[in-house]
Amino acid sequence: MQITIANENDIATLAKLFDQYRVFYEQESDVKKVVEFLCARLEKKDSIIFVARENSDIAGFTQLYPSFSSVGMKKVWILNDLFVSPQFRRQSIAKKLMQEALNHAKKTGALRIELATQVSNTHAQNLYDAMGYIKNESFYHYSLSL
Repeated sequence: MQITIANENDIATLAKLFDQYRVFYEQESDVKKVVEFLCARLEKKDSIIFVARENSDIAGFTQLYPSFSSVGMKKVWILNDLFVSPQFRRQSIAKKLMQEALNHAKKTGALRIELATQVSNTHAQNLYDAMGYIKNESFYHYSLSL
């Protein structure tokens, strides 16, 4: 298993997996829009996508978006997406992807990594707990759908 940063040559394979991820979160399948979305992220360099490769397959991915802490005056990485193909699960791939995200955050001098997951996603929560992530109980996070 090799973890690398995704590039334009990965788009076709990654898009299929990314589409599965979106369907997992109850979105309608749309590989064409996924390709457009991923191409834009890579072209604009506004995210980092790490992929786990098993031979020619992409077994999983994680996507990080940069942000900043005004109080801490440092970069913060938002781990927005993490997904492993069902046939590759239970092989510590998600943990390896998260470790690569942590290495990247440290290399870039970040203050922290932030992430969120569904309340019902206990598998992910167990991984985050095991890796030392702390559930924030000091702040409420709000969103406004547009």
